[in-house]
Amino acid sequence: MPDVTRTKLTDAVREAAYRLTGTAEDYDPLMDLIGDARIVLIGEASHGTHEFYEQRIEITKRLIQEKGFTAVAVEADWPDAYRVNRYVRGVNDDATAVEALGEFQDFPIWMWRNTDVLNFINWLRQYNDALPQNARKVGFYGLDLYSMHASIDAVLGYLDKVDPDAAKQARSRYSCFEHFREDTQTYGYATSVGLAESCEDEAVNQLIELQRRTAEYAQRDGQVAEDEFFYAEQNARLVKNAEEYYRSMFRGRVSSWNIRDRHMAGTLDGLVAHLEQQGNQAKVVVWEHNSHLGDARATEMGDAGEFNVGQLVRERYGRDAILIGFSTYTGSVTAASDWGASAELKRVRPALPESYEALFHNTGLPRFLLNLRDGGEVVKELRKPRLERAIGVIYRPDTERMSHYFRTRLSDQFDAVIHIDETRAVEPLERTARWETDEVPETFPSAL
Repeated sequence: MPDVTRTKLTDAVREAAYRLTGTAEDYDPLMDLIGDARIVLIGEASHGTHEFYEQRIEITKRLIQEKGFTAVAVEADWPDAYRVNRYVRGVNDDATAVEALGEFQDFPIWMWRNTDVLNFINWLRQYNDALPQNARKVGFYGLDLYSMHASIDAVLGYLDKVDPDAAKQARSRYSCFEHFREDTQTYGYATSVGLAESCEDEAVNQLIELQRRTAEYAQRDGQVAEDEFFYAEQNARLVKNAEEYYRSMFRGRVSSWNIRDRHMAGTLDGLVAHLEQQGNQAKVVVWEHNSHLGDARATEMGDAGEFNVGQLVRERYGRDAILIGFSTYTGSVTAASDWGASAELKRVRPALPESYEALFHNTGLPRFLLNLRDGGEVVKELRKPRLERAIGVIYRPDTERMSHYFRTRLSDQFDAVIHIDETRAVEPLERTARWETDEVPETFPSAL
């Protein structure tokens, strides 16, 4: 792009941008854009950036207080998040928000056990406690599928309470997985190459059996029983989909990605249906990575055959869904160097010159909101393919172009984007030695 054209686009973005100054009115234009939408998807450009969590939380608070949203659904496993759900609604024995986050013990632990999430869980509990007695309390739910064995335990625990005979039958079905204990990747490999029989039929049959007895189980003791049955049913559904996911991992990225995002979108649909059975229209805010929530059809992912939650939600809910992305130019991030490794405090390199992040940096604005639904020349220009950075739980700056960038058409990917030029790492509740001793200096501004 010639310099004169680049300068013209930079000036146009600067003119169209709504500057964020830290005031209570910052997101008024975003609230106007959202309007009466039922599903608001709020992304993040990394899984370890404080400002993405902080601003996403502030937007979510306004959606709850001003627009009647009653559920927060996040990129976390269903049983782990459901313990938080019980806490914020005041129906379990956890005394503190830290205790309620106690199920989040697997890699990447910092993604949900961090100070920003802790503060939000405390706020949500206080908000719910202050509601009138019969008001619907705001819930907190997980959409992901990595918790196969925890979900098996949850299904069995539920059936032990409501139907011991059915619990025995479920144990018999799920015993198929016992040979691999919790080594789900070994299960996936062994079944995909024919070294072991698949447990697919057992997982499917258990879900069907549970669903067949919906009326009997869910209506025993009113709404509490309905919620507990829904929790168990979603765990059974997770086991079925996770079993398929782990087998698919050895068939290629596209297959496993699509299974995972189909599961998350399906869980969201199930949550919406469950909430609407309790009366009133369900309104849900979703927190996930940009790569899950931006419409895949606008990206290289879609060109390769992948779809994602953002695409599926748009196809199902149309203009009742709003997709919001985040970006940053430089700063620090909490991330690992490899899957399963310790969290590190890493420096985020300045964005590549031909990226959206660099374009936004060149405006000179430290923070701004850009409405991508309002038409105009800027929206048209941002529909042209450009690099976009995605940092998940792993950050490899030495191979950044290959590992963390993909081409996308921003105006088709999101309805709005929030750019924060310089960001800092999210603070884990458990600080590892690698996180504490990183070389990012004390004066530095305070993974998919």
